[in-house]
Amino acid sequence: MTHIAYLVTSAREMVLADGTAHPTGYFAEEALTPYERFVEAGFTVTVLTPDGQPPHADPYGLSWFFHYPEADKDYLASVVRTFAHDVDDIRLTLHQNTELGLAAARRIDELLRQQGRTATDAHRIVSAAARTAWREDRQLVDVLAEDAECGLTRAQLQAATDAQRADSQALADDRHRRLQAIPGFQRPVRLSDLSDEQLAEFDAVFAPGGHGPMVDLADNADVARLLTILHRRSAPIAALCHGPAMLLSAPERADGMWLFDGFRMTCFTDEEELQTEAGLLGMPWMLDAALMNAGAVFDDGPSAWASHVVVDRNLVTGQNPGSTEAVADAVVSMLRATGRRAA
Repeated sequence: MTHIAYLVTSAREMVLADGTAHPTGYFAEEALTPYERFVEAGFTVTVLTPDGQPPHADPYGLSWFFHYPEADKDYLASVVRTFAHDVDDIRLTLHQNTELGLAAARRIDELLRQQGRTATDAHRIVSAAARTAWREDRQLVDVLAEDAECGLTRAQLQAATDAQRADSQALADDRHRRLQAIPGFQRPVRLSDLSDEQLAEFDAVFAPGGHGPMVDLADNADVARLLTILHRRSAPIAALCHGPAMLLSAPERADGMWLFDGFRMTCFTDEEELQTEAGLLGMPWMLDAALMNAGAVFDDGPSAWASHVVVDRNLVTGQNPGSTEAVADAVVSMLRATGRRAA
């Protein structure tokens, strides 16, 4: 049976550039979704932390705006695609994505169609208003309330926005509960306790993100052992968002170069980092620059916050929280394609 080492940070604090401590840990969706995908695929998943301490969910990662329901997320993606003819011209910041009420677009579309609008007209009205909100940094509710064609009251628009936020918070709370119900997240295996022979029994390793991996996975001798053993067999090595920090633990090859020198990879970018809570406060170092300095061929997506996954040989990396499902699916596909099938 395929056996995955699910390597999760157990860090609870990170030191910012000014020397102050800041809460950290793993991001809930990045930890939960791949875990459940791997279990559904029939794989055995063993949760590991460097010191055997239970992993801790980053409070910031439990914020409602990181947990849009899939229907809202998919509809918003269809709206954002109308903002510019070329995706390279669309720059959707975390502030715009989370603080302007754009995620309520699907709910407002439904209200318009209940009034007799066609699906095409409803999408056109909502998309035009969302584009204005994006360009002018205004609330979607305010833009639509001033649109005579919309025909909805401010109270209706605000109720839809409030309902979307409440559903997002409920989803965040549910994901946290599901993570807490996983035995491995309560009693993880201590990575440092495992021998080389035991590490060799794994068929792959996966590390979810959150800023925590930058604290305890980026310079860790036991992570180095795990990466070396799996890489020697060309076993899948996968990481998401800040999870690729673990790759910085990899040792040099016989030629003196980093184990992953010349590999194409991605991670949470500087552009995205500078929009986060920790990034605005001041990160001690930046992950994408560190990977490039180590020898990575960095490959980021066409725009910030868009799903982007890079596969190079046995290495699978995902750029950001929006890449969670795609990177999990890529790992499943790779394991099946290489013959490491579940029993």
